[in-house]
Amino acid sequence: MSEIEIGRGKRGNRSWAFDDIAIVPSRRTRDPRDVSTKWSIDAYNFELPVLAAPMDSVVSPQTAIAIGKLGGLGVLDLEGLWTRYEDPTAALDEIAKLPADQATARMQQLYAAPIQPELIKARIKQIRAAGVTVGAALSPQRTAEFAKTVIAAGVDIFVIRGTTVSAEHVSKTQEALNLKQFIYELDVPVIVGGAATYTAALHLMRTGAAGVLVGFGGGAASTTRKVLGIHAPMATAVADVAGARRDYMDESGGRYVHVIADGGLGTSGDIVKAISCGADAVMLGSVLARATEAPGQGWHWGAEAYNPELPRGERVQVGTVGSLEQILHGPSTSADGRSNLIGALRRSMATTGYSDLKEFQRVDVVVAPYDA
Repeated sequence: MSEIEIGRGKRGNRSWAFDDIAIVPSRRTRDPRDVSTKWSIDAYNFELPVLAAPMDSVVSPQTAIAIGKLGGLGVLDLEGLWTRYEDPTAALDEIAKLPADQATARMQQLYAAPIQPELIKARIKQIRAAGVTVGAALSPQRTAEFAKTVIAAGVDIFVIRGTTVSAEHVSKTQEALNLKQFIYELDVPVIVGGAATYTAALHLMRTGAAGVLVGFGGGAASTTRKVLGIHAPMATAVADVAGARRDYMDESGGRYVHVIADGGLGTSGDIVKAISCGADAVMLGSVLARATEAPGQGWHWGAEAYNPELPRGERVQVGTVGSLEQILHGPSTSADGRSNLIGALRRSMATTGYSDLKEFQRVDVVVAPYDA
């Protein structure tokens, strides 16, 4: 990776966002109907390489079920309103109507209600009863406290998701989560992240994780770059973590860890580019928050927006473009890449001559910034 001189005392690597790259057609094309978008993780198979992000504006038990029936995986936030309130409808309605200058403070108050283990069990049971794969998420800070409850309730895929997750967290005031020991003791596949560098991802893979989330506060509702000065351009981040997966396969004797892009995915073209850089699947937030069924009612926010000490996200208005089925499977009535995401992925794969996702990871890519 080439370095650029920032000044006499500092150099930095050149990194690329999805907007900076494009895929290149090859000599072969295919019929889009012959293209497969299936992927699997551990024993679980999915028609779509799509995970719905564990955010209250995106995933409720009902939308998790709907996304599962459409071929993806809905991941419920077990630290959200659904595990703090028996019926969070009033809280969701209030958040959707809050004036901008009051939103952060009021959301902090709403999310100060305690998490109830019984509601964790009830929500997981509700999704499982519908016959779809159950995905649920906790932050690293809450994992040790509630993990046994989550596993006993019958989760299929467990997600440990934070702005950044490391295998070597250091603290002088509290005992850090030992990811390697924790994952080893569980009987379900675990997805961890985010990670934005080769080294961080390699360490997470060595913990035994089934998948690694790639990203660092790059979503539509995040202000991490403004607040903390930290940002990870996603095309480079995904390619670096895919490189760590390749090297870990050699190191481990063939163990494959799934790479899941999580952030910077606002359109179908971004999804295409994420997979072309090496992602096996994508985790979507704002794109699915635009669904008519989404609990955010046209608004989108993540856990960073109501952090009690240092908010580094905000509630953003994303609007509504159609149903979950229209967003994922079409038909689309606009040309902005916000609906029929899977149809666009199929067409890109067909146009470049690839028949499945693993093959498509080998597609040629060029650096082609929009401002060039």
